[in-house]
Amino acid sequence: MKTPKIILPVIVISQFCCTSLWFAGNGVMNDLVSNFNLNQNALGHLTSAVQFGFISGTLLFALLTIADRFSPSKVFFISALLGALFNAGLIFNNHTIVSLVFLRFLTGFFLAGIYPVGMKIATDYYQKGLGKSLGFLVGALVLGTALPHLLKDILANFSWKSVLLSTTTLATLGGLLMVLLVPNGPYRKAGTKLDITACFGVFKNNSFRKAAFGYFGHMWELYTFWAFVPFILKSYTKIHNLHNFNISLLSFLVIAIGSIACILSGYLSEKFGANKIAFLSLLLSCCCCLIAPFAFFTTNATLFIIFLLFWGMVVIADSPLFSTLVAQNAPSKNKGTALTIVNCIGFSITILSIQALNSVIHISSSNYVYLLLAIGPILGLINLKKGKA
Repeated sequence: MKTPKIILPVIVISQFCCTSLWFAGNGVMNDLVSNFNLNQNALGHLTSAVQFGFISGTLLFALLTIADRFSPSKVFFISALLGALFNAGLIFNNHTIVSLVFLRFLTGFFLAGIYPVGMKIATDYYQKGLGKSLGFLVGALVLGTALPHLLKDILANFSWKSVLLSTTTLATLGGLLMVLLVPNGPYRKAGTKLDITACFGVFKNNSFRKAAFGYFGHMWELYTFWAFVPFILKSYTKIHNLHNFNISLLSFLVIAIGSIACILSGYLSEKFGANKIAFLSLLLSCCCCLIAPFAFFTTNATLFIIFLLFWGMVVIADSPLFSTLVAQNAPSKNKGTALTIVNCIGFSITILSIQALNSVIHISSSNYVYLLLAIGPILGLINLKKGKA
């Protein structure tokens, strides 16, 4: 059965629209801090709340094998609506850090029915060229993640609440597109019963385990880098006394450029293999982590931005490839569960990384703190080097 040409674009657009919920809080972080009298460490707490919500959601989805037992398009739609609802809750007055953290947690919880389920839907339609398809899909995630920073810049003359309402609207639209235009795929093998051991059984496969562990190393770096991009830019402006940096726009560009890298890595994986390209990408992003503290010393702002743009590309280029390797080495009937549990563990690692960097930054003003980001890639590279995933 030939897959209709409209399927991949719809999945990509839906993923883009819905994942804009992810960093919606980060896009208006300064406004949340000033309007609700939050401490400056709110960045780490609110970002981690989304990650923790996502972890909780993916763990529950995986244990209950939801993406395999129910129509993934319907799961995606319901999750998009609920995620959008809790995202919109941020616009109300009299919030405290507790209520904001709770709303971001719930938004993250329902993102568990969006990102890994979107990948599951793609695997139901594409067996050949899966790396390329997931390259587009993760590219959409990257653009969606970066979007709130761009919206903040575009809507600068409007209330900060307009950014949240825009992402809420987009997420609702994305959910509707998926449920209306993407039926169950031809390669879908529905799980017929509840099996809470399925999410752990997939790790018995050695190739699956290697791919998953490489992904975990990559995740230590990725979301912490994304979360702190505005902070990195702001630190550079303070060090060099610059006043002409558009931090919102530059943050968007540094994160969004990763979408191009995802698509490119997907194509390259078709020619050279997913494992080789993933290893190269992880190696380059590891080098960026090690170079980062010294990049702050350059007085050439253009060179510094180019460095961040390059980092923004290599930090994410391996993500669709690890997901491809995970999907290819998981049992057909448990692909959705396998992708979900790997996401769950990977995002658990992001909380540790975000909180570690957040804590160290408030203890030390040294830019050498960014060397912490290299820990994950180094461990991931050691794992991948042991053998072919």
